[in-house]
Amino acid sequence: MELKVEAKNLELRKSWQEKIEEERAKLIRHYASFVLHLRVSIEATPGYKEGGYEVALVAGVPGDTVVVKRWGENVRSLLVEAFDVLGAQLKNIVQKKQNHKAGKSLVEAVASGQGSGVIRKIFTNEAYGFITAETHDDVFFQAHVLKDVEFTQLAEGDAVIFAAEHGEKGMQATWVRRADS
Repeated sequence: MELKVEAKNLELRKSWQEKIEEERAKLIRHYASFVLHLRVSIEATPGYKEGGYEVALVAGVPGDTVVVKRWGENVRSLLVEAFDVLGAQLKNIVQKKQNHKAGKSLVEAVASGQGSGVIRKIFTNEAYGFITAETHDDVFFQAHVLKDVEFTQLAEGDAVIFAAEHGEKGMQATWVRRADS
């Protein structure tokens, strides 16, 4: 998960950064394959209250953006509250998407030749990556399974179609093609 931390009208304290990393680690444990990037913004808001702050979290998930804002006087408690709210919102989104797919599993989708998704992460030096399927499952792929596209031409966020099978560590693509090919 890509993380960007911004401080506006103030100096970013080490204790705040540590708290952000701690909360980010919790998100990764629960939503590593779902949250694509996270932006944390801490701003001094003297117009709100004397010494007040605004904490904003912006999380990018497949097909959506989740925004949480909190205002108050203690940045650490605002960070905890904002991350708790974000976690609850992500849980609701995941549950809704799971209910929406109504039992259609990734195995069923790729067995019928209907597997499609988005490149979530690419590891260029190791020549492999991960696809987030329509069902929000992760699918591992290696450069040698690519059809009609070079590994270096793929980017995170590219739409792809693929076929997959169960491998030793989960779903693994047997071939991958860019959706616009």
